[in-house]
Amino acid sequence: MTSPTEHGGHDWKHCSPRGAGRAVRASTQVERDDLPEVIRHYLTAHNAGDASASAALMTPDARVTDDGKTYDGLPAIERWLNRAASEYTYTTTCLGAAQDGPDRWTVTQRLDGNFPGNTIDLRYDFTLDGGQISRLVIAP
Repeated sequence: MTSPTEHGGHDWKHCSPRGAGRAVRASTQVERDDLPEVIRHYLTAHNAGDASASAALMTPDARVTDDGKTYDGLPAIERWLNRAASEYTYTTTCLGAAQDGPDRWTVTQRLDGNFPGNTIDLRYDFTLDGGQISRLVIAP
């Protein structure tokens, strides 16, 4: 696996299935190119710290849950994205991706950076609606 790049860098080329040992719901493992374009674009923009581009990929009534807090609607989500982009410096490595249903996808990324603990594996659970992200839950 190639190493990730600076803040927002990611290694998509070798995205492998989620690690064993974690209970998973019925899903189909996928490669990066099999993810919907909106998810690929969101992850690229989010990992680059581009809050406007990330928010533009969401429905007007989207809901994001991160770190136990929920953000409803684009104004709240854009404030969260701006804060998240400036809070820490990190690199990302894609660990796996899966399709969990017709409009549900999960991407697992490892973040390494200057936040407490320095390394964390996060699941990004996406729900799509009409080609946009309507729900995103980010959790370990």
